[in-house]
Amino acid sequence: MNFKKLGETDLNVSRIGIGTWAMGGRWQWGWGRQQDSDSIETIHQALTQGVNWLDTAPVYGLGHSEEVVGKALSDIPASERPMVFTKCGFNWNGQGDVTPSLTARSIREEIEASLKRLCVETIDLYQIHWPNPESELEEAWATLSELKQEGKIRYAGVSNFSVEQMQRISPIMPIDSLQPNYSLIHRDVETHVLPYCDMHDMGVLAYSPMGSGLLTGKMTRTRIEALPEDDWRREAPAFNEPQLSVNLAIVQVLEGISSNYGVSCAAAAIAWTFAHPALSAAIVGMRTPDQVQALVTAGSLQLKDEDIEALNLASMEPAASEGE
Repeated sequence: MNFKKLGETDLNVSRIGIGTWAMGGRWQWGWGRQQDSDSIETIHQALTQGVNWLDTAPVYGLGHSEEVVGKALSDIPASERPMVFTKCGFNWNGQGDVTPSLTARSIREEIEASLKRLCVETIDLYQIHWPNPESELEEAWATLSELKQEGKIRYAGVSNFSVEQMQRISPIMPIDSLQPNYSLIHRDVETHVLPYCDMHDMGVLAYSPMGSGLLTGKMTRTRIEALPEDDWRREAPAFNEPQLSVNLAIVQVLEGISSNYGVSCAAAAIAWTFAHPALSAAIVGMRTPDQVQALVTAGSLQLKDEDIEALNLASMEPAASEGE
C-alpha cells in the first residue's frame, strides 16, 4: 500500500480508503440489502491490508453507516484504529424524509450525534457533504472553524463544491480537502476543480472511482436490469442509455489493460485516478471481505503512460463525462 500526505495536513493517508455508503443498508439512496456482519468484517479485513482511514456520513442509511463503523472500531485497540472521516449537511425525520441544512445549530446537533455513533471523541476530517443550501455556506464553514478550535474535529473539508463555492468560504478558514466525484466516466472536475485544488495544495479524496460499480467489469446489462428496486443506480443516467453503451465500451478497454497487470478492472480504474497530480487518495466502496484484496491492490498499482493515455482516449466520448 502506498501513502500520500493529505494536502497541508499532517494526515498520511493510504491511497485507498474504505467507502461505507453501501454499509448504510436500505434507505432512499441506498444500494440494497447489506449485512452488518459483512460490513464489519470488511472494515477489519481492509485494515489488515494497510488501509488506514475510512469515509462515512450520517445520512448513509440515516445514521446506520456511522453506527456500523462505530461497532467495527470498538473491536480494535485505540492505537490501531483508522482515521475517521465523516460529513454534515442533512437532517431526516421519522419517516425518512431527508432535508439539507447547513445552519450552525444543525451542524452542532449533527456532530454530537456522529461522535456518539462513531464512538470517538474527535473526528479526523469533517466535511460539508453538499453545498446546499448555498445561502448557508459561510455559516456552515464558520461553524466548522469553531469546531476545529474546540477540538471536536482535526481538519475540515468540503465535498461536491465548485471552485466558486470554495473561493467563497476559504477566507473564513483554509480548506483542508475536497471530495469530488471522479472516475473514467465522470471527468468534468479535471477542467477547473482539480487544478484549483492542486494550485492551493488542498488534499483531494476522489469518490466513486469505480463509477459506482460500472467500471468493475462485473456490471453487465443483465446484472443492471436485475438490480434491486431500492438500488439508486437503477435510475442513474450512467446505468441507462445512451450513456450505458459508452461506459461499457470503456470497460472493454479496462479489461484488456487490467489483464496485462494481472489485476481486476476495478483496480485499474482506481489506479487511473492516481495519475492526476492533484489526487491524494480514493474512497473505494467495499461491501464484503472477499472484495477487499482485489480492490486494495490499486493502492500500489502504477499504470504505464501508454495505458493511461488509452483509457483517456476511451473515456473522451461526450456521454462518458456525464456519468454518475
